[in-house]
Amino acid sequence: MDILILLKAAVMGVVEGLTEFLPISSTGHLILAGALLDFTGETAKVFDIAIQTGAMLAVIWEYRVRLLATVRGIADEALAQRFARNVLIAFVPAAVFGLAFGSLVKRHLFAPVPVATAFIVGGLIILWVERRHRRSYGERDLQGERRARIETVDDMGWQDALKVGLIQCLALIPGTSRSGATIIGAMLLGFSRRSATEFSFFLGIPTLVGAGAYSLWKQRALLQASDLPVFAVGLLFAFLSALVCIRWLIRYVATHDFTVFAWYRIVFGGIVLLTAWTGWVQWVD
Repeated sequence: MDILILLKAAVMGVVEGLTEFLPISSTGHLILAGALLDFTGETAKVFDIAIQTGAMLAVIWEYRVRLLATVRGIADEALAQRFARNVLIAFVPAAVFGLAFGSLVKRHLFAPVPVATAFIVGGLIILWVERRHRRSYGERDLQGERRARIETVDDMGWQDALKVGLIQCLALIPGTSRSGATIIGAMLLGFSRRSATEFSFFLGIPTLVGAGAYSLWKQRALLQASDLPVFAVGLLFAFLSALVCIRWLIRYVATHDFTVFAWYRIVFGGIVLLTAWTGWVQWVD
């Protein structure tokens, strides 16, 4: 096994883990990182989707107590049933739209320039939503002194779950950000930052594990036994870096908004478009 390939897989795993739960698009960063590292092709696209499972395993580990309590209480506890129902309802739209349009999106939008454009548009939307959120709840909601309509994931109704699930479908466009769409969309619906962030974590479990399993099965003819170490390294580094990111993000949203990520998206997307237009960087589609 070429050590350089394993190093590239490790870098890609770290990129996935650090960006999956931030509103900056893990898929977009993986596409850009893959272009820079010459880690491209059909197998690389399967790899990018598969290693998202590593990030989801970090969520499962971090929230294992809550998830185990849900499994144990699913038969007779109303709270566990409502939580599981909401996650399932929110998952269904992404599954339907992903199966219907996933291949089309991969063929036409998995490229640096469309991703960079989505970065900028998404950043502008985050700025708008944060301004609107401050007008509705004021700066004090960062300190927990003014309640949002939905303070915790247990306050959600099935209608809230369905709306968040539909908004998540926007993340089919690479560069949009699954976590960004769900968090910012949930905030528009009246969620607090913490509840929006945590529900994004939970919703990611079926969404990304399902997407990874489906992609591996559908593209199994492309894969060989020699690919196993590469995928294993990517999964491991995605898990470790995602675990660090999850713990940091929950602390961050308690006292900060998402404006800094909006400006990051706008600046980063602008740099990619500028370098592509001038030819300073030869982005590989």
